[in-house]
Amino acid sequence: MSVVPVPEPATRAARKERTRRALLDAALELSADRSFSTVSLREVARRAGIVPTAFYRHFASMDELGVTLAADTMRVLRQVLRDARRARNAGDNARASLAVLVEQIRAHEASFRFLARERHGGPPEVSRAVNDELHLLTVELAVDLGSMAGLGDWSDDDLEMAAALLVVALLEVAVDLLAVETGGPDEAAVVARGEKQMRLIILGMGAWKPAHE
Repeated sequence: MSVVPVPEPATRAARKERTRRALLDAALELSADRSFSTVSLREVARRAGIVPTAFYRHFASMDELGVTLAADTMRVLRQVLRDARRARNAGDNARASLAVLVEQIRAHEASFRFLARERHGGPPEVSRAVNDELHLLTVELAVDLGSMAGLGDWSDDDLEMAAALLVVALLEVAVDLLAVETGGPDEAAVVARGEKQMRLIILGMGAWKPAHE
């Protein structure tokens, strides 16, 4: 069987973007079973098929590359929540969130492993970026919650507290999913437990009486 060559991108911008993506993918592959802090620039450049000096045309440092990886993964989590917002009630919302989460984790396992590992144990700049992105995600969800019926009189602090509970629940499910086999009974158990936990949070929000000074 003959191999069909991959056509070279037509524009300089397209070629640059392809190389940038190759560097990100190389870093993910190399950090699959070890800390990102142990991955060297030379290793990443070699895996991406460029000379080390060409790395700096795309990223100022390995830390900047790691920050970009964190932002890319958080965009996936944001989309999970956006998709779930279309659900009609608490049960549907939790179920929709987790269905999209499972799909996205299985499609981007290396990215989510990176996020879970580097959140607390990565280089300071990368860990800070992960947690900053999580805070932004929480604030965005809190704003969305504030527009829901029955939550309009909640304080910003209460809304962020509820949003943080939901985000942490999603992250816990994500980490647990990475430890089990795709499509197996353990995966189903993780999803079922996550759905219960999220429904408990959402339904409990309906009984919460915000304090007003």
